[in-house]
Amino acid sequence: MLKELREEVALIRDRDPAARSSLEVILTYSGLHAIAAYRFSHKLLKAGFPTLARIVSQLAKFLTGIEIHPGATIGKGLFIDHGMGVVIGETTVIGDNCTLYQGVTLGGTGKDRGKRHPTLGNNVTVGAGAKVLGPFKVGDNAKIAAGAVVLKEVPANATAVGVPARVVKMNGVRVPDLDQIHIPDPVAQELAKMNQRIKALERRTK
Repeated sequence: MLKELREEVALIRDRDPAARSSLEVILTYSGLHAIAAYRFSHKLLKAGFPTLARIVSQLAKFLTGIEIHPGATIGKGLFIDHGMGVVIGETTVIGDNCTLYQGVTLGGTGKDRGKRHPTLGNNVTVGAGAKVLGPFKVGDNAKIAAGAVVLKEVPANATAVGVPARVVKMNGVRVPDLDQIHIPDPVAQELAKMNQRIKALERRTK
């Protein structure tokens, strides 16, 4: 765990320009404290002490304002910036080198059983106040905008915004908006083809 702690501290110093020293990070970064408590509670859960694991996680929530269920699966290099109000549900899976900002919820909708919470790939960023709800995947390198409510899968390398969230960029290129007014009518197109065919047949029979 000490090795993991050193790695987390180094990652925060690398990714947060406000981090002036390792000592400052260790003493003052609530995201680091919450992740360290999660790592410990997760080990307790795996060792067969679920109640003790939940006690540790609840103490961490009280001290940091960040709630991480011991049953969640979190990879290396998770950076929780500021962190107040972050909630990570029991069946959440988070890949490596992800970033969560304050107020993020990785939760469920209340409609699912078993796997109820989202899976984040590697290098995913979730903006402040965003809600990702349900047992779907957010692909590698995806970005969720602040305040977005994500209710379905987000592809890799995509940027999703809005309520409900929609993909506005893929691989850094803006996705064209669908024109709801001038969108082609497939039924009308087929009727026009049939009309042209009927006229052609009429001309041939005259």
